[in-house]
Amino acid sequence: QVHLVETGGGLVQAGGSLRLSCAASGTIFRMNAMGWDRQVPGKQREMVATITSGGTTYYTDSVKGRFTISGDNAKNTVTLQMNSLRTEGAAVYYCRANVDRDWDERSDYWGQGAQVTVSS
Repeated sequence: QVHLVETGGGLVQAGGSLRLSCAASGTIFRMNAMGWDRQVPGKQREMVATITSGGTTYYTDSVKGRFTISGDNAKNTVTLQMNSLRTEGAAVYYCRANVDRDWDERSDYWGQGAQVTVSS
């Protein structure tokens, strides 16, 4: 199994900043990518940001210019720096990892989630 633990969630005022961190552990032969998804009750989970092991980043349009994803391949960790937070950014943020556990086994894993609350 692969385990992901998120830290850094909390309450911030609109316009403020928050940093989420995630560490992966377990059986990881190769880490292909890590990222962050978020979900609001009643809506589908959406991809927020992704970083590949090669350093390529992807962001959903609504966070471009405000959020920054970074990773440490050696430690299998990923961080999401969230600036200029808006009330619509409030959600449960889930850390995601795309992992090769062996030569022929590739899977996605998610953590338990970190609550991000943004007040106006």
